[in-house]
Amino acid sequence: MRKLLHKNFLSFFILFAAATAQAQPPGVPSGAPPTPGAGGPGAGRPAATNTPKPYKEVITDKAKTMKGLFHIHKIEDKYFFEIGDSLLNRDLLVVNRISKAPADSRNGFIGFAGDEINENVIRFEKGPNNKVFIRDISYATYSRDSSGPMFRNMMKSNIQPISAAFDVKAWSKDSAGSVIEMTDYMSGDNDILFFSSSVKTALRVGSFQSDKSYIVGVNTYPMNTEIKTVKTYSRSAAASPGVLAGGFGQPPAGGNFTFELNSSIVLLPKVPMRSRFYDDRVAYFRSGFTDYDADPQGVKNVDIISRWRLEPKEEDIEKFKRGELVEPKKPIIYYIDPSTPKKWVPYLMQGVNDWQVAFERAGFKNAIMAKDAPTKEQDPSWSLEDARYSAIVYKPSDIPNASGPHVHDPRSGEIIESHINWYHNVMKLVRNWYLIQAAPSDPQARKAEFSDELMGQLIRFVSSHEVGHTLGLPHNMGSSSATPVEKLRDKAWVEANGHTSSIMDYARFNYVAQPGDNVSQVGLFPRIGDYDLWSIEWGYKPLIGKTEEEEKAILNDWVKARYSNPRMRFIFQDGTDPRAQTECIGDDNMKASEYGIKNLKWILPQLPGWLNEKGEKYTTLTDVYGELANQFQRYMGHVITNIGGVYTDQKTTEQDGKVYTVVPRDIQKNALNFLQKQLFETPTWIINKDILDKIATPSAADRVTQIQDNVLSALLSGSRLSRLIAGGMRDNNAYRLDEFMDDLKKGIWSELATGKTIDIYRRNLQKSFVERLDDLVNPPAQIIQLPTGGGGRNDQNVIPVDNKKTDLISTAKGILRTLRGEINAAIPKTADKMSKYHLQDMAERVNLVLNPK
Repeated sequence: MRKLLHKNFLSFFILFAAATAQAQPPGVPSGAPPTPGAGGPGAGRPAATNTPKPYKEVITDKAKTMKGLFHIHKIEDKYFFEIGDSLLNRDLLVVNRISKAPADSRNGFIGFAGDEINENVIRFEKGPNNKVFIRDISYATYSRDSSGPMFRNMMKSNIQPISAAFDVKAWSKDSAGSVIEMTDYMSGDNDILFFSSSVKTALRVGSFQSDKSYIVGVNTYPMNTEIKTVKTYSRSAAASPGVLAGGFGQPPAGGNFTFELNSSIVLLPKVPMRSRFYDDRVAYFRSGFTDYDADPQGVKNVDIISRWRLEPKEEDIEKFKRGELVEPKKPIIYYIDPSTPKKWVPYLMQGVNDWQVAFERAGFKNAIMAKDAPTKEQDPSWSLEDARYSAIVYKPSDIPNASGPHVHDPRSGEIIESHINWYHNVMKLVRNWYLIQAAPSDPQARKAEFSDELMGQLIRFVSSHEVGHTLGLPHNMGSSSATPVEKLRDKAWVEANGHTSSIMDYARFNYVAQPGDNVSQVGLFPRIGDYDLWSIEWGYKPLIGKTEEEEKAILNDWVKARYSNPRMRFIFQDGTDPRAQTECIGDDNMKASEYGIKNLKWILPQLPGWLNEKGEKYTTLTDVYGELANQFQRYMGHVITNIGGVYTDQKTTEQDGKVYTVVPRDIQKNALNFLQKQLFETPTWIINKDILDKIATPSAADRVTQIQDNVLSALLSGSRLSRLIAGGMRDNNAYRLDEFMDDLKKGIWSELATGKTIDIYRRNLQKSFVERLDDLVNPPAQIIQLPTGGGGRNDQNVIPVDNKKTDLISTAKGILRTLRGEINAAIPKTADKMSKYHLQDMAERVNLVLNPK
């Protein structure tokens, strides 16, 4: 089998073009791009127009010198970098963060102190005419064979850009380095050290104000150099829609922004960490590149996972091989932001330390831990912005969220550091979730303000989830589907096993458990579960002494051996697989949602008593009632996905069974029956007069109609109906489009057969039904997207379908013709005046849809 990666990942030969290929000087790693003029002073250098001065004339006695990765010399207000030749052509990771931010600069989740605003890989190289260049390096395309024609061809076609050029002011004393002045580069504006263009757009950062900007200082250490600056920019016009997801408003235009920024220049390992290949069946965050040699008859996209470098100490390798737990050479450490409220620090730490048990599966003890940030007295060099340190960063923000990004080495996937963002108002979010989902089982949740212990445990859960992201783990929304619904009510079982097999799911809390089940917090909270233990073992356990092809085969065997256990499986959330949904738990969406609704009905009348805050308005009651309505709609969404749904099970060619399976017909019909009963038959229980008389919200009719509208639109979306057509083509026993549409019509228009009065909610629903069919019969000129249910990385899983060339319009027209006849037959039999007006109106609207003017 073809070997994709050698032990040294650099042997992949980055496609870096230079004017001519020349031999590399000593110290340049194998496979690094050739650099013209590399070597000692004057080596291979053409006649220079810039002549360096003697070292002492540049770095005078007035210089204040710091030694580290680069020797930094400050002379009055000028900064000189002394770059050793051993650092030329070495990969350097540049991470830029906000140190201090103006309060009105934020856009959604970005614009806070500690936020990353740009990231690059650069190299310093010597150029002609006594110049030093900065190259901006991309790791997107590779050729493994440096001696072959493909490598030479790709060199010619993929030259890496020169981002900056500097005159060599002097050679180092030992002639093994170059001195350049960086003052203007640091005090100006560029996309290497400061904002990326996309972040500038998102934050409305406009033109650079040089007269209002300055260098705060530079510090250098053995493996990194830290640059701190103050930058002022004008405020530009509004950012383009969709620049950043999750926006909570944008900063106003006009005036200036002033930021304090920190740029970390970190030396990447000379020998990159050994990479591990990505597998859809386990799934990690990944780095991808195009390999032009992996497939002799084409090209191949290769993915490697993102993970920390965990290795046994040399003296412990034999212990490790025997299966004894050993400490890694370098553990994963997260520091707690010193500005974090003290009472929450222990819980944030515990959320980190909870992962220790997972790394024991990979053979390591004490592999991950949280620590207090050192004080200035303990370590004067420590900084929250320093890219050598990972941290949980507290952000005094009203954003109800948290996030766990990371920075990794693009050559190998090695995670270098992470800054977990904990926004203060995440506490409101988890309070609302827990009250709505867990109050029937936990009396401590039946109040507006939780105890510090309960809130602390909720913070611990959020911390563990975000730490999981920084370990390389994406969301596994399908893990909760491995739990049988009835087990969620089994106190002994759920407290022993948890309600989901992964904390990386959005399973939140056990909303199925009923008040009489006596399930404690242990059975309500998410925790690190079976899948998390397995995924850390798969991603982090070293396979010492194995080649990469042997390692790949072993990992594949591990996956196949566990694949039959649904608790060990990763399922992509692609919008078509009902097992992988946000906020969903249990293996039966309808049964779980029914239990959830029972709990909502139990909670609702008690909210005014629970949330009776002396001297306060009804703000909390308004929020929580809205959250309850959202939770009800969420249950409807879980059920909808079954209709036109496709189960997707990622498999390799040697595994038996289907990859794509249409959701069985009886399950789809059961889903529609659930929606008819729980939503389309007016859910009067949610219309609580005692609450609605106290809160400033839209009318009850508006709220119910909105939920019904949203669900009906989702049911009659072009992509869902197209999947029903495709399912019928694939499986003769599938739920057909015409059968579904007929069942939907019968439920929504049941009064036509019974002669019952049509209430206002049902009248609104029936109007919406005709409007949605109008959208199908007279569609705008557009192409709808039909996902095939694949998930994963392949764009081929979405194919274009022109709905004018399918059975959608024909079926919709057929349903409307039948409906028109039923409406006309029912009008004379209808005694209620508003019902009759409504039906007469509907008959006219259907005619207009079928015969537009």
